[in-house]
Amino acid sequence: MADSRDGIRRLESTLSRCILGKPEVVRLAVVGLLARGHVLIEDAPGVGKTTLAAALARSIRGRFQRIQFTSDMLPSDILGVSVWQPDRGQFVFKPGPVFANVVLADEINRTTPKTQSSLLEAMNESQVSIDHATYPLPRPFMVLATQNPHEYEGTYPLPESQLDRFLLRIRVGYPEAADEKAILRGQAAPPEVVEPVLSGPEVAVLQGQTEQVGIDESVLDYLMALVAATRASTLLALGVSPRGSRSLLRAAQASALADGRDYVVPDDVKRLAIPVLAHRVLPRAGGVDGDAAIRSIAEEVAVPR
Repeated sequence: MADSRDGIRRLESTLSRCILGKPEVVRLAVVGLLARGHVLIEDAPGVGKTTLAAALARSIRGRFQRIQFTSDMLPSDILGVSVWQPDRGQFVFKPGPVFANVVLADEINRTTPKTQSSLLEAMNESQVSIDHATYPLPRPFMVLATQNPHEYEGTYPLPESQLDRFLLRIRVGYPEAADEKAILRGQAAPPEVVEPVLSGPEVAVLQGQTEQVGIDESVLDYLMALVAATRASTLLALGVSPRGSRSLLRAAQASALADGRDYVVPDDVKRLAIPVLAHRVLPRAGGVDGDAAIRSIAEEVAVPR
């Protein structure tokens, strides 16, 4: 446990040099990695979404690819394409940029729903199927996607099926005045200078340890009560899926490991309810948004003592 805590601390320290004054944002990004999840980073342009994704990617010794999504992008631009090779007399598959350990999908909602959906199989099964053949993706595999608010010009909302594939949604937010002043003074490290602090095999070990973190029956019942409340809530037209409840468990286990514990406590579950669940629910028209609905539900469900 001490070795794992040391590796996680090095990773968080590296990310914190790039994202000043945002320890909770850094922790959530690390939780996503430990839980084998994909992370959606959403906020206004210029608050550090791409910096966070790039810094996390470069902190891991592995292959990194950045994909800038645009409105004219095709699925083959991401997954790859089969090309005719006259000398071999056959089609040969040319892998796309998704064949990497960490994929930064920058401004994912600037492309069409058809191209967005091309990532579904990759994110869910870590493989790509093209022309009746299946190609495994490298491990570890993680998608870090940035998204601009839907109200912004030239954006397409992500479909519910795509949103459900993201373990967490992170909102970066504006920095405090002192942190913004430090950024202006050039005290934030750019992602380009980040050195890897964890190797691929070390990440795999941490992910395995995350799955071994225990959870008491009463805490699991509390998690299930939260999920059930989203399905019965009058604030929501669509509650959390079983994939969502499993994601909340995995994220809580990762949070416990990052804190140096081998067991989950109720606060792990409650603290992660909004980042894990809010983007998966569908609020009723004219009502509160997903964050407010999950916050209200989390306050109403009794926490085990």
